[in-house]
Amino acid sequence: MALKPEQSGNVINGLGEEALRRPRMVYWAPDPDDIPYGAMQRWFYTATPDDQRFRDIRAWRQKIYDAPLPEVTGPPLEQSPEAWTDALASFVTDGVCERIGVAEMQADWVFEGREVPQSRIVVLGVAHDYDAISTAPDIPAGVEVLHQYGRAAKAAKDITGWLRRQGWAAEPVTGPMTGSVTLIPPALACGFGELGKHGSIINPELGSSFRLSAVLTDAPFAPTPPEDHGIDEFCAHCRICEDACPPEAIKPEKQTVRGTQKWYVDFDACLPFFNETQGCAICIAVCPWSRPGVGLNLAAKLARRATRVSEA
Repeated sequence: MALKPEQSGNVINGLGEEALRRPRMVYWAPDPDDIPYGAMQRWFYTATPDDQRFRDIRAWRQKIYDAPLPEVTGPPLEQSPEAWTDALASFVTDGVCERIGVAEMQADWVFEGREVPQSRIVVLGVAHDYDAISTAPDIPAGVEVLHQYGRAAKAAKDITGWLRRQGWAAEPVTGPMTGSVTLIPPALACGFGELGKHGSIINPELGSSFRLSAVLTDAPFAPTPPEDHGIDEFCAHCRICEDACPPEAIKPEKQTVRGTQKWYVDFDACLPFFNETQGCAICIAVCPWSRPGVGLNLAAKLARRATRVSEA
């Protein structure tokens, strides 16, 4: 806490602001010196538990980050936007990732001071092992988070390499330090689910227990549509993550953030506990949507309820 800056992270995030604006980087900066919370971010990486599992998984993940990418070769392959998007399904079938979607890139998703010239963003999701993440905030959950960030990075680099071999320039976006673009808004736009009270996306199949990465490109993918499963209303009446949050960072009501009413997690309350526990993830673990086999049944129940209401 001695490293905490005077500036509130909630202010950086735009809590209470009525006007729309692009996001500002508050944490996970590629260069910690660029942000007020950089000293706390550096501390996070120097306070790793003395556990061989952490050391091994971080070394494995670093090899993925450091692996070279192929150059763009040959003329760009020409095919329909629908064919491009259909081709992405093979990466899910082959187990590279568990979820994939495409959105047209929007400037509102790009951090202030950064530029993204590409017209498309391919968003990827990789699922947590429930037994491991359910131990949060203990060491097995932290190791699982690092593992899935590594898988997400590899998925982004695999698809980037595939696109480059088709003659299309592409750049991977790997978490948690994404650099230029925030990933939750495009994931929502391309059909990953809805924003939950705990500030993470909830997907009927994966719950909120998954991690994101992405690929930026001009390859003419057909966008995939957003999805509404009634999750937003469900969260309004559910308090499980709210009650389970040790620093009480999850609030019962939506708040205004950069001109939008949305679920918002109190950054200033969350970060100290998050750092101390090397990632926390309690809210993800306790979310009822995250329990295997529960989410799809919940989504079906909510759909039936919505149908009854519309027909009444």
